[in-house]
Amino acid sequence: MSAVSDSGDSGDSGKEGLRHVPGPTGGSPRQPPDSAVRRAYHRRMALFHVVRDSPYDLGETWRRLTSWERHADSVPLTRITVLTPAPNRVGTTFVARSGPAHSRWGRTRAGAAVLRWTGARRLGFDDPMEVTRWQPPSDGAAGLCRLDKRGGLVTGWAEIEVRPRATGARVLWREELRVRGLPRFLDPLLGAAARLVFGRAAGRLLRD
Repeated sequence: MSAVSDSGDSGDSGKEGLRHVPGPTGGSPRQPPDSAVRRAYHRRMALFHVVRDSPYDLGETWRRLTSWERHADSVPLTRITVLTPAPNRVGTTFVARSGPAHSRWGRTRAGAAVLRWTGARRLGFDDPMEVTRWQPPSDGAAGLCRLDKRGGLVTGWAEIEVRPRATGARVLWREELRVRGLPRFLDPLLGAAARLVFGRAAGRLLRD
């Protein structure tokens, strides 16, 4: 698996598979009019995308990226709980709980005791998400999953797309983040940090 590209621009970079913005209801991708690009620029959205090549076929790449609990192994201080029964589909919901108490160390007896004693156990936040588009790859065609964030602190959306290659698959991960209360001039820093975290997470999911 090799990294192809990481970018934090507004989605109009011209790279393959990244020339669209999602519809307001998570519908089919559409070409962004110039006005949409201008609005994105003026809103200073923390919008980024990550591109990775996978050595696995479409089906296995899709399975690895949509096994939600496995994401916690790749994102620090995070535990993920799926709230709806399998299989994945539109309406599947899960919550990513982040903070010291949700790290592997924090879930040990010693770690939990330290967190209780210091009061750090209360630090953290929940990031609930819902699958609003579920289009698994089929017969060699690309697959697309859209997640909408449903929490009060972190808002936005993410799209995970897998496309066929001559060998393996190509992954396109697009995401827009907004943290309520965070000054908008910090959005570029938020986007850069998120791109680093999710780029590494995608790499681990495709490698481990």
